[in-house]
Amino acid sequence: MAESATARGASTRLLAVVGCARTSRGWQSAVRRRQFLLHTAGLTGATALGAAGLSACSAETDTPLKLLVASYDKSVGSSIGDQWGSLIGAFEKAHPGIGVDLERVPFAKLDQTLARRVKDGDAPDIAQSNLFAPYAEDGRLYGASDLFDVRTEGDFIRSYAEAGMVDRVQYGLPFLASTPRLFYNKALFKQARLKAPRSWTELRDAAVALKAIGVPTPYGLQLGPEAAEDEVLAWLLADGGGYAGLTGYDFANPSNIDTLTWLRDNLVTRGLAGPDPKSLTRTDAYAQFLRGKIGMLIAHPVLMGAADQAEFPYAHAPFPRKLGGAAPPVGLNDWLMAFKQNGRREQCGTFLSYLYGRKSALAYGGSQSALPVTSSASDALRKDPKQRPMWDFIDQMPEAQFQPTNLGSWPEVRNAVRRRIGEGVVKGGNPEEVLEGLDAVAAQAEL
Repeated sequence: MAESATARGASTRLLAVVGCARTSRGWQSAVRRRQFLLHTAGLTGATALGAAGLSACSAETDTPLKLLVASYDKSVGSSIGDQWGSLIGAFEKAHPGIGVDLERVPFAKLDQTLARRVKDGDAPDIAQSNLFAPYAEDGRLYGASDLFDVRTEGDFIRSYAEAGMVDRVQYGLPFLASTPRLFYNKALFKQARLKAPRSWTELRDAAVALKAIGVPTPYGLQLGPEAAEDEVLAWLLADGGGYAGLTGYDFANPSNIDTLTWLRDNLVTRGLAGPDPKSLTRTDAYAQFLRGKIGMLIAHPVLMGAADQAEFPYAHAPFPRKLGGAAPPVGLNDWLMAFKQNGRREQCGTFLSYLYGRKSALAYGGSQSALPVTSSASDALRKDPKQRPMWDFIDQMPEAQFQPTNLGSWPEVRNAVRRRIGEGVVKGGNPEEVLEGLDAVAAQAEL
């Protein structure tokens, strides 16, 4: 969602930035996010995996499961079609009575394609998407308890499982998960005699020191249209705010207003967040960081692969709370969901149990583009010395907090956040007015 690895390695896009010192601006923003999350998602390892979950015998059928997933352009550096093909081949060998008919749709068109199929009465059996709540609210999806045995259902990391719930029932199955940390340029920090900031005051002071040694963008505030909602949420959570409360959306609360006001007065107005943070996308921010143009920024673990390939001096730390300590991290992922339309609960459950089984969860998570979403896979990765660079990211996953993806109106509201939120932090911007406007958009979307 997702923005979504080495086993997967670094995204070829980022490696191209290192080699060519340039950034392509023509990509679709939605595709950018998932390409960061997806590179070689690890599905190739699935051929060696065992089966888990429901009995294949009771689920045998002559009609193959219809599986709708995202495809990605060649800049990812590997074929997601080949990866899914390996997984499906292994599954069909283990469950010869169940075939899988795979359909790939460009990620930028995935949500639109799925919505049209559902409207036309041609829903797939299983689909990947950015959203699940509208379909759950319409009663179109199987719940996790319909699909998995108790052991498999209970193995999802709780924070990610809860993010997939509507009315306390899990319908969204997390897929291609990630969570960010504060990355910083070690060489620049050493030159400016800085340590990783542990509060917003220390972050601002570090930005001032970086500017003094000539860093063009001391802090990369990513409020462009690609993933502004993730950047802003990280800051809101760090001061006790967020997008929604117990009763629904709540943008214009005092904590959120204070956060945007702090960003405006302490970073943007003082020229510490670059020339135009409301246009800075995640893709461009990562590229500028690798060129030494940005001193620090919130980033996902996929950035490590490109930085390592370039022998770039970086480190990362928890994003700080306003007054000190580690802030709750933002959780990011795509969703898989199983549709009721064709009445194929057992077959869907068998396939998804295979995908999320204890032995197979590491096949699509546990590398620098996606983290495992099950506790057993996370524990296994946490014990593997070769995966030490990922441990800090894995350790913070249980504390992750999310966008209100369980609200069916969130896609519309999210688009408004992307368009408007940057206006609240520019010089002369009015945070309260912008947040009240988002509350109005949300209220209308909920009607």
